[in-house]
Amino acid sequence: MSDAAQPTAAEVRAAAEAVKTALDRHLAAVERRSREDDPAVFEAFNLLAAAAEAYDELLYDRYDEVTPFEIPGGDDTLPPYTGPEEPNALSVLIRRDYAVVEPQRLMAQARWVEAADDDTAHPEAAETVHGALGILFGEFEADEIASRHKEFGLEEGDSTLWVTAADEAAEPGEWLEAPFEDVDPQRVVCRFDVSAVFDDEDDDFHGYEDDDEDDGGDEVDGAGEDDDADDVVDAAEGLTVDDDIEDADTEEVERDGDGEPEPLDAGR
Repeated sequence: MSDAAQPTAAEVRAAAEAVKTALDRHLAAVERRSREDDPAVFEAFNLLAAAAEAYDELLYDRYDEVTPFEIPGGDDTLPPYTGPEEPNALSVLIRRDYAVVEPQRLMAQARWVEAADDDTAHPEAAETVHGALGILFGEFEADEIASRHKEFGLEEGDSTLWVTAADEAAEPGEWLEAPFEDVDPQRVVCRFDVSAVFDDEDDDFHGYEDDDEDDGGDEVDGAGEDDDADDVVDAAEGLTVDDDIEDADTEEVERDGDGEPEPLDAGR
């Protein structure tokens, strides 16, 4: 850059002073923290990050020098929680990705389900991957498919779970046409992410959060260290997981003499 466009030494010095002030404010906010998700701490953290980033840029532009600061990206953090202190309702938003790695196995399991259903209107649906997916996801709940995905010829990808707070429950059918729109990030009580990418980022900083990456997960804003996505759903909805479902992901699918998987327990 030209000399005319470069920041002055005074501007760099002022940016350094701003970092010092932001550090003092952040420490003071932490010392006065009233609760774990204190919005004052979040605000002070964001101000410190912005001041450090501004100083880093000016320092580089003026002196071609860098700082040891690593500024977290905005996508890795949630904004301060501004929802109700005592929510009367909550919503659980889940996304799970899968890869179809054994399409023949997927269709074979769909055929078993169809064979157990005397009212099958379109038996040929199980002969395509698209049709087989519709059959299996229509027969089994999403949590059961998550725990038994290998039996269906699926491989897990990334997943995320968000719990959002509300003042009151939605009216029946109110959001069915657009279930994932208008989600307010500032009403997210907790979030739990699972991704293989975290296995390669053990030393990386993911923003203002406590990480527990031993199981490939990345936890944000309040999910328990030993919780996974299903645990949070069960806790939020007051569910009891049956022993046969808990052990299902360790079961091996028995095969008959023709090499086809034994039928799953359909018609539940």
